[in-house]
Amino acid sequence: MQATLEHSVTFEGIGLHSGRPARLVVKPAPAGYGVKFERMDVKIGERIVEARWDAVELDQLCTKVVNADGVEVSTIEHVMAALAGCGIHNAHLEIDGPEVPILDGSAAPFVQTFLETGRTWLDAPVWAIRVLREVEVTRGEAWAKLVPADEMKIDFSIDFEDAAIGRQHKALRMANGSFVRELCDSRTFCRQSDVDAMRAAGKALGGTYENAVVVDGADVLSPGGLRHADEAVRHKMLDALGDLALAGAPIFGEYRGSRSGHALTNLLLRELFSAEGAFCFVRCTEEMAARLPGAGVHLGELPGKAA
Repeated sequence: MQATLEHSVTFEGIGLHSGRPARLVVKPAPAGYGVKFERMDVKIGERIVEARWDAVELDQLCTKVVNADGVEVSTIEHVMAALAGCGIHNAHLEIDGPEVPILDGSAAPFVQTFLETGRTWLDAPVWAIRVLREVEVTRGEAWAKLVPADEMKIDFSIDFEDAAIGRQHKALRMANGSFVRELCDSRTFCRQSDVDAMRAAGKALGGTYENAVVVDGADVLSPGGLRHADEAVRHKMLDALGDLALAGAPIFGEYRGSRSGHALTNLLLRELFSAEGAFCFVRCTEEMAARLPGAGVHLGELPGKAA
């Protein structure tokens, strides 16, 4: 069955790129609603912005959705990953500005609050997208593909010159709460040189050592160091789950990415939905639903939380 939150929850912080205070209220929604944002500060025009692949405006730094009136919401990938990873199919998100709060740079604060709040089961089946044949997109040395699989899997590789990151690879089955256990607390990361360049361009104004992992060569500049030795690739997998959630339904297929990012993952969804015979919609049986990312997940699976 589809699920939503038991009651509304609120998050407050700053936007990573804008540096502006941000308040997000996540509310329950009925079956079939999906995930939609509402810009509460917009007074003229349509203020609902759907969290869908075809509403994405391509950006290398974050995932941004825009409606027909040009109203946008950016940096949505972490809350989208948390919703998908907690098995929440329907939610209405009220936001008072153009960017979701970055919080600690991971999805863990969203996940913890969602699991503490609990889910309400709705009298409607879950429909999923089954990948029927391989689709792939490339951009320079970066590539991403979706291949058929009987559950959602993510396989990701990265390669950075900085020794603090270097080459990393990780592959996970996303069933049975693995997102919560393995990925949700991994933070966004960047190089100090990139931070300097972005700030010179008027971006990353809300970034700090407290909400991102900043590296410089072999050094990790953020206090406390890394949460995982391979935190960087884990965060890329987190981002991929959030970006794939914009498909509008869970995916039965394996995502493989190398040096991929937000824009390439969105281009992959566009390729999936435009390629003839590449996918179909399936009504999930009880056994299929048990293999979805949020099935059976509980608070004890969150890193640092007792079962």
